[in-house]
Amino acid sequence: MKQILVIGAGKSSPALLQYLSGAAAEFDWQVIVADKDIRQLQKIIADMPKCEATGLDVLDDEARDTIVAQSQLVLSMVPARFHPLVLESCLKAKVSLITPSYQSKEMQALQPDIDQAGILVLNEMGLDPGIDHMSAIRVIDQIKAKGYKISCFESFTGGLMAPGSDNNEWKYKFSWNPRNVVLAGQGGAVRFLHNGKFKYIPYGRLFRRTERIQIEGYGSFEGYANRDSLQYIDKYQLHNTETIYRGTLRRPGFCRAWDMFVQLGATDDSYIMEGSESMTYREFINSFLPYNPYDSVELKLMHYLRIDQDSDLKVKLDELDIFSDEVIGIKNGTPAQILEHILNRKWTMQPQDQDMIVMWHKFFYHNEHEHLHKTSSMVVTGINSEQTAMAKTVGLPMGVAAKLIIRGKINLSGLQLPVNRAIYQPVLEELSKFGIQFKENISTQKNKEDDRPVF
Repeated sequence: MKQILVIGAGKSSPALLQYLSGAAAEFDWQVIVADKDIRQLQKIIADMPKCEATGLDVLDDEARDTIVAQSQLVLSMVPARFHPLVLESCLKAKVSLITPSYQSKEMQALQPDIDQAGILVLNEMGLDPGIDHMSAIRVIDQIKAKGYKISCFESFTGGLMAPGSDNNEWKYKFSWNPRNVVLAGQGGAVRFLHNGKFKYIPYGRLFRRTERIQIEGYGSFEGYANRDSLQYIDKYQLHNTETIYRGTLRRPGFCRAWDMFVQLGATDDSYIMEGSESMTYREFINSFLPYNPYDSVELKLMHYLRIDQDSDLKVKLDELDIFSDEVIGIKNGTPAQILEHILNRKWTMQPQDQDMIVMWHKFFYHNEHEHLHKTSSMVVTGINSEQTAMAKTVGLPMGVAAKLIIRGKINLSGLQLPVNRAIYQPVLEELSKFGIQFKENISTQKNKEDDRPVF
């Protein structure tokens, strides 16, 4: 009996495990799910036949090696920093591995060992990265196959709240790792290509350089630049493309409001704030502001950030209770950790809240006779706070790829991303059966100058 091992059972795992359970029942496989929290894991798979729970500390080398050696395929759902550890066990046992995370330098450094072992290591097989790659490269390959030259490629993804659940001033709640939201835009250069010129956005300006996007049936969104867009020149073979820009989607108004925290320094994760355990929310905000014995914290903040007292920005801040005397209660917290704690109080999804994943691609392309503009968009809505669109779009691509690999439908080895037609074509076909599909629109551009987007 073939055995699939899933290491890690966090928020993105239920949809994956449900899918694997169905496949295992159909093909008589066994799915072993390993996690440190065995009790929570048993609750997750309680109604999933062919799934068996086992306890595992991913840092336990001997236990990890043993369970990996008993499997034909491993899916790593642990935090990205632990993937290299899982890969080490896979290399010893010559077992293929799938992860949903960005392909790290540590993973790349092991490429010679991966090649020698003859295994497949498929990274970036989730939502973003994952579905973004597959859906974009499918269109790119189709355009190139017809002899067109691509002059512009833009891609945006957002984990948002569905209408009705976006019931706060920010139109936002946490549907994935809150820490990643707070630290967004930090840790590396934000670079992109615009009309053949390299562009760079410093962190302090990131949330004021946004693009407005309209998606039919879902209204208006705003996007800010995400990470290093230049890496997609090689990934997508877009070497002659003049504009390449990738970003993150939010509802209008979010980015300008979030920029207040950036300008204050409240998203900094590089130092500890002494006395944070007994500090109040109000004192936290005041710690970033100039001393003035006569003005209130609210007034100082308005002056410091040049915000009008009747601004909607003030309304957004008030909704978070950041001027309250609530005690933070976090010992030796960084500003980012404290801000995350404050936001969690307000932005945690309620049981019946529905999240929404939005992905949008734009392509300008032409030949000697015409200039065309294509958009490709996907919207997936969750059911509730447990059966989320985020879990569905992160987990299902992993599960579909696993089934294809175990059944011998994907016969690749080495360090791979899902930009190979042998991967993206069958995976996208299967995902469409679960409502993960794209709507495309094509229009004709009057002249080449219309191919010049403005950021």
